Amino acid sequence: MTLNIHGMHVTARGGLNGQAPRCDHDLVPVAERGAPECQKCLASGLTWSRLLVCLTCGWVACSDDSPGGHAREHYRETDHPVAAALEPGTTWRWCYVHGQAV
Repeated sequence: MTLNIHGMHVTARGGLNGQAPRCDHDLVPVAERGAPECQKCLASGLTWSRLLVCLTCGWVACSDDSPGGHAREHYRETDHPVAAALEPGTTWRWCYVHGQAV
């Protein structure tokens, strides 16, 4: 961990010697969820097939199988590594760093 200019702990983007960014997907806390809708799809007039929630900040966005793919876009913008399916009763989670379900 390193500190940013605001004194907050942040994870470095890259690993040692050009390795993939670090991910502690087993330690990601569950953030409070946003509204069950993809704001970017609504603004663009798109519909989604499935919603995911970012476990780091609670942002809700559409999955890769939706026209917008906004959950992956959120990862690219923020480096928040893990998203979970928003459907009730499911435990499915996706780690963008490792490119696999966790």
